[in-house]
Amino acid sequence: MPDLQTSALFTPISIGGVEIRNRVVMPPMTTRYSTNAGFATSATVAYYQARARGGVGLVTVEMAAPEVAGRHRFHELGNYDDKFLPGLETIVKAIHDEGARASIQLGHGGSRARRAVSQVQPVAPSAIPTPVFEIEKEIAHPEAMTKERIEETIRAFVSAAARAKRAGFDMVELHGAHGYLISQFLSPSENVRTDEFGGSLRNRARFGLRIIEGIKASVPGLPVIYRLGAEDFYAEGLHTEDAYAVAEWAVESGADAISVTAGHYRSLPGAEVMIPPMKYKEGIFLDMAAAVKARVKVPVIGVGRLGDPEVASRAISEGKLDMTAIGRPLLADAEWVNKAQAGKPVRSCLACNHCVNNMRGGNNLSCVVNPTTGRELEFASSQPTTGRKIVVIGAGPAGLSYAALTAAGNTVSILDKRDRVGGNFLLTGKAPIFNDVEAAEPSFAVYISNLENECRQAGVTFHLGEPAHARTAHLLDADLIVIAAGARYRGGIGPLVEKVLNTRLMQTGAVKRIFSNHKVRDFFYYRFRVGRGRSLVRSLGLTGLPNDRLIIIGDAARAGKAREAITSAFEAALGPVAEANLDSLQFERNIGAQQ
Repeated sequence: MPDLQTSALFTPISIGGVEIRNRVVMPPMTTRYSTNAGFATSATVAYYQARARGGVGLVTVEMAAPEVAGRHRFHELGNYDDKFLPGLETIVKAIHDEGARASIQLGHGGSRARRAVSQVQPVAPSAIPTPVFEIEKEIAHPEAMTKERIEETIRAFVSAAARAKRAGFDMVELHGAHGYLISQFLSPSENVRTDEFGGSLRNRARFGLRIIEGIKASVPGLPVIYRLGAEDFYAEGLHTEDAYAVAEWAVESGADAISVTAGHYRSLPGAEVMIPPMKYKEGIFLDMAAAVKARVKVPVIGVGRLGDPEVASRAISEGKLDMTAIGRPLLADAEWVNKAQAGKPVRSCLACNHCVNNMRGGNNLSCVVNPTTGRELEFASSQPTTGRKIVVIGAGPAGLSYAALTAAGNTVSILDKRDRVGGNFLLTGKAPIFNDVEAAEPSFAVYISNLENECRQAGVTFHLGEPAHARTAHLLDADLIVIAAGARYRGGIGPLVEKVLNTRLMQTGAVKRIFSNHKVRDFFYYRFRVGRGRSLVRSLGLTGLPNDRLIIIGDAARAGKAREAITSAFEAALGPVAEANLDSLQFERNIGAQQ
């Protein structure tokens, strides 16, 4: 295993003559932080700036359609008109100010661009009905593109690239994966044309290749990254050997790097493989990226469960990749790069896909383990307490998070009656479902382990294996007592539930099906549990303490989901200032986007 502090992951690299300070790429992820019209907001800028400040080498701004017909989501960032330039320029400056390079993904929804969003008829290579989910499910009926319409869209991509360069972006990425327009042209099931844009693989690749060639001819000096879907994971889709040929042709057409991903909205058994959740192995697409790297002479970027710094580093050192793209891990910890390079534990991503699933349901991008995602301005203005002796009761995710956040400038200790940290959160991986994805124990174990290590490195002391009642003198000596002791099951059935989970009975057969049901999960995991905070306060004789000496957080306050519990810990520790987020329309006026 390479020494992370001297790993090649943190050495410079060039794409198309543009030097990047390290090999870490933030891939594009739709945020919904823009206005519905597509203008950048202060939240958009702060979100990207935080990841650049955290050490990322190349920040790729989310997918922006090159024309109105390509818009596929509400609150999608705009780049199809010059009116968006002031906002884009502001994003680029924020990224550059932190020493990172900036790219933007040019992507067209094609048949997956809903009329409700774009107000125009969706277009696609062929008029094939397409299932679409954007807040609600529907079947889109796109219009097959004429040759003239294809040429118009190619020109739109070239114009969008030129606009990106004018905004200051160092390079652009073309989205040729996941069932969007370029990918639709490549797919035999979504492209049944009989002209020069259909039929043979070379013809189906022509649309994307023409875009690359157009950008290289019309926007000299602007590097182009081609994002390739190397495997669609359904019989009638694009498969690896054909995809590898497309990668070679893309480089011949002028692509300066290939970003290798996989999956499609039509993938079997499900589209989740595009953003593989916790049950999928780490580095799931690495072999595909390595196969592309063996065929091309430009940098190859890989993605897919590379959030463990050692896994990412090993992928580089073994020559499978030139750069590693980590998306969800940068939502979980904007300081991922800085921490990994310094040998510090990162806040691990659970790969629970709350971020993407919640966003597709119409909400802003957010993270279960990092409530500051999307709220960077609120937390940047916070003023954490200092100079206090703090005792945290409970070593679950809320208690550990609070301790880690307040360790600097305070003396913090954690009490827990168990002889290990993690609380009932470690049992979560033994349940069938977490956040609508199949649960996997290692994901929770790594998260807790890293959080414990972060606390210990920050000087937090642990007193495990005895109840708080055995350390009342320690409590009374504290300036602040934080109750994070979790929730209990009504009727005293907690030990029985733990026993059943440890037998893994819930992960098999009919029991798994029952406890995968949303209503059953909602009742059993949340409604049938009650926070133990108040009862613990009474039993410890702490009822007379003022609010500035006693707080209750997480499930101890109210039994709920992990995200709610961890959010309460962050808010209690850091005291965010909600007014710090500027009104979006005011921000547009400030940067001149309103004409």
